[in-house]
This record gives sequence, structure tokens and C-alpha cells, in this order.
Amino acid sequence: MTDALRVRNLTKRYGERTVLKGVDLTVRRGEIYALLGANGAGKTTALECIEGLRPRDGGEIAVNGRVGIQLQSASLQAYIRPTEALGLVAKWKGRAPDRAITEALGIYGFAKKKYADLSVGQKRRLHLALALVGDPEILFLDEPTAGLDVEGRRSLHALIKDLRAQGKTMVLASHDMAEVEELCDRIAILKDGAIVFEGTIGELTAAVGRRYTVYITTAAGRFRFDTEDLAATVSEKLAEYRRAGTEILDIRTDRGTLEEHFMSIAKGAAQ
Repeated sequence: MTDALRVRNLTKRYGERTVLKGVDLTVRRGEIYALLGANGAGKTTALECIEGLRPRDGGEIAVNGRVGIQLQSASLQAYIRPTEALGLVAKWKGRAPDRAITEALGIYGFAKKKYADLSVGQKRRLHLALALVGDPEILFLDEPTAGLDVEGRRSLHALIKDLRAQGKTMVLASHDMAEVEELCDRIAILKDGAIVFEGTIGELTAAVGRRYTVYITTAAGRFRFDTEDLAATVSEKLAEYRRAGTEILDIRTDRGTLEEHFMSIAKGAAQ
């Protein structure tokens, strides 16, 4: 197997409700792969089935490499301290934590605090440090930057990029489209329990069409026009305003954000 992860026809049911309906995805070695979807699409369930934390009802999952997992929601004993937690996990895995990574995550800045006294962001960083103990080849990150401030997010993004440069594979779930656009090589979109798109961000843009928004400001206000033919729309509107004798104060065009493209598919606004 040359891929880091291969999932075929993954299914999961809760009673009469089918949450995952034949999910297929492939993650290549050394890439950062995002699993996206609106709330209730099945992202966390899919990740937990792939990670082996939740039993599946059907399908095949092949994981090729040592795994590290950062869960969306996790907790430790209230009185354990970060260095104690790292030491415990290191003993289980038979490998010492990477001090450079631990320092990059800022763990030593709150090493003496009890887990119950850590902020949300500190807990996120600690759980990522725990996931990295044992030098995993494949990392599963569920909302890795949730609760982090701007500086913490930048630091974590830099670390993720460095891990990719080291050849590690990462599968992440995130609601932050700017984060996905900055970090990820490919994305998959879950809708109603099935993958409806898999590819690069450029391929996602192509899949939803070349959609533009034109904003024209006049003395009467700011007007918006949605179009797939930018040149024709701008020419037409300029001609209309010229015939009416309306002075144009400003004109701006927008290709559309990744979030808009994602919502177009995930919510079914356009297919």
C-alpha cells in the first residue's frame, strides 16, 4: 500500500439512521488532507471510525503507519500536570516526547499548572503534544486550533507545515476555511453521510463554476451583481449607468471565497 490511508464503502448506523453511507477517500503520504462538512454531516463519526475509536457497520479501512490522534473533545484527570501527562504517554509508547515540538507548542510555559486550571487553548496544545509522542507517521487532528488565540494559531500552523516537511501525513477536520486554504493539499466534503467532493481547492472552485460578484457604488448606494461572465456583466452595467448619466464612484470584483464554494456544495446551494 503506497497511500497513507484508504477508506472504501465506510458505513455507520445508529438504529434506523444511517450516518455514513459508503464513504470512500484516499489520503496520500505526506499530504495534509481536510475532511469538511456542515454540522451533522458525519465528519467526527467518520474520523472516529477511521481511528478505531468507534465501531463501523461496514466497509474497509487501511491505515499505513503509526498513528497520533488529537480529538475534538478530550479530557484528562483534573490534577494531572502537563509534564506528567506527557511522561505517562511516553511510557506507554516507549519513546520520549520531542522536546523541540513540546517547546514549539509552549507546553513548558504552563507545565506546573493542573489540567483543570488550563485554558481551552492550553488544553488543545497539550493534547496535540500528546498526539505527537511516539513520532507518528499519520496525524488525525479534529479542530486543531479551536480555542487558540491569533499567536497560538500562527505557531500551530507553522508547526503543522514543519511536520509536513518532515514527511508526516495529516488528516484534519476544521470549520476554519482560511486555515484549510492555508494548510491543506486536498479536501473532501461530506454531505448527508457521503463524500460529494474530493480534490484540491482549485478543483473545488472549478466544480462550482466560475462565479464572480461585482460591486458597483454610486451616489445612490452600493449594488451587487452575481455573474459567471465577469467581462460581459461589467460591460453591461457600465453601459447602463452611462446611458442613465449615473456617476460610478467605485467598482470592485470578487471571485468568491473558499467558504462560499464549500457551502455551495455542502449545503446544496448549487451542484
